[in-house]
Amino acid sequence: MNDYTTVLVPVDVFSDYTQILSRALRVAPDPKNVHLLYVAFPQTNVEPYGLFLERDYSQDVQDQAMTKLKDIAAINDIPKSNVNVEIGSPADEIHHLAEKLNADLIVIGTHGQSGLRLLLGSTANAVLHGVKRDVLAVKI
Repeated sequence: MNDYTTVLVPVDVFSDYTQILSRALRVAPDPKNVHLLYVAFPQTNVEPYGLFLERDYSQDVQDQAMTKLKDIAAINDIPKSNVNVEIGSPADEIHHLAEKLNADLIVIGTHGQSGLRLLLGSTANAVLHGVKRDVLAVKI
């Protein structure tokens, strides 16, 4: 019997996420219980030399990430309504969506070599602080 009914999977769609998603799909009772999340930092470019041309690239990044997440969802039978793209601090947005969904489990990737922060990575480490649910750290 599986105790997890709602699984949140934050992924970087511009990196290798396959191991993380694979593990989440094995743990979740059904792909319909998996929620995907990509969090982007605000993207602003200010032109030099006093031209004062400012362009916010956040919407471009959101659109690209949403397209990729929808493709990933379709391939894995995850409902498109379970696809989320947010702008902000990754750890904060992960915590916020986990609370909103009442997620039982967060499945997140890790990468590093030694020490807790390096072992988990800065985002995974930040997610662990103050988290109110189980976290499965998948070594990439």
